[in-house]
Amino acid sequence: MNPNDQEARHEARHDSTESSADSPLSAQKINKNIYDHIKEIGKEFKAGFETLERYPNTVTIFGSARTKPDSFHYKEATKLAGKIVKELNLTIVTGGGPGIMEAAAKGASEAGGKALGLTIQLPRGQITNKYVTEACDFKYFFIRKAILTFSAHAFVFFPGGYGTLDELANLLNLIQGEKIPRVPIILVGTDYWTKFDDFLRTAMVDTHHTINENEMGIFTITDDLDKVIEIIKSVRALGWWNVMD
Repeated sequence: MNPNDQEARHEARHDSTESSADSPLSAQKINKNIYDHIKEIGKEFKAGFETLERYPNTVTIFGSARTKPDSFHYKEATKLAGKIVKELNLTIVTGGGPGIMEAAAKGASEAGGKALGLTIQLPRGQITNKYVTEACDFKYFFIRKAILTFSAHAFVFFPGGYGTLDELANLLNLIQGEKIPRVPIILVGTDYWTKFDDFLRTAMVDTHHTINENEMGIFTITDDLDKVIEIIKSVRALGWWNVMD
């Protein structure tokens, strides 16, 4: 090999090493990035928990952001939120966006109650619905999910997409793993949730044995809004989140 070629290759490797040291993936920059993220994450958690402290008695309502105001489930979410405010004097918590979140906040507002919106920053942006009485904004999905599911007398799910299913699976897992008590999880809309129940029972219980039959009782499926009110009224597990490990 030509000595000049060897020298050129050595210089190229040297230049590459120097370049990588200045790149965003250098150890120093990675460490600083991690530290900055930790500080940012801590601030978001603090803001979220401080917001929840102002709302000690809540019901959290989940559902699709794509549900239209003229849909049956939108109208039912509005009606249910109004009943929860009027009959139980509880604050409604949602993700603060459109669809079912807007419907629930609307029902709370029209009933003279409070509607807390825990919003998320998305690349395409998110519209905070006009019915929330207070909003707390988050950058990180996992922090928002933790705050949404941290403290409530019940969790109500209307039909939704991946986000709704993610939040539902998180709560089912927390209860299954006995990390939180059996707080009511109520799935409203038999036209949607019965198929979900069929999948769990057929695939997970009967075929693959990944959950037990008794774990199917963690949630309730119903269309009866009065039944939802009675379930919430019967538990009112005040402050269960204060005694968690």
